[in-house]
Amino acid sequence: MDYFANTIKNAIRTVPDWPKPGVQFRDITTVLQDRTSFRKLIDAFVHRYHATDIDAVAAVDARGFIIGSALAYELNAGLVLVRKKGKLPFDTLVEDYELEYGTASVELHKDAFKPGDRVVLVDDLIATGGTMLAASRLIRRIGAEIVEVAAMIDLPDLGGSEKLRAEDLKVYTVCSFEGD
Repeated sequence: MDYFANTIKNAIRTVPDWPKPGVQFRDITTVLQDRTSFRKLIDAFVHRYHATDIDAVAAVDARGFIIGSALAYELNAGLVLVRKKGKLPFDTLVEDYELEYGTASVELHKDAFKPGDRVVLVDDLIATGGTMLAASRLIRRIGAEIVEVAAMIDLPDLGGSEKLRAEDLKVYTVCSFEGD
């Protein structure tokens, strides 16, 4: 684990049995409220992408907006919001995805990207991968290229990062909680 990963992982609070028994909830608010941890988090992403040609950062509703906005600013890139269905005011594309008990949807403005735009897709964590897969499908439908899918945390035991790789997406996470 590198310099950034150690700092970030150690700053994440684990809340046992929330929101239900057996769940180890990874609370990122402790990273965000600590100036050093938050700076190192954004720096980890900036260092990864600063020499890469990026047109836009696509950030997933809602915690992905926090990382995405700071990253887009630092990369001098546009920021595109991938929202929950019904939150965007203009013409949208919608993608449904499976949840443990049911389905959900994310949407993107139809004019969010130009064909060929190079995009980093970000969220706070990768669990089952459903939201990120749906968001990546929307981006690809518009014709943009996903340079990488990125998150602060990977929960590899839930299989999301592997599902993303199976869709030919490159995946980067700052830290992971495997078997924890």
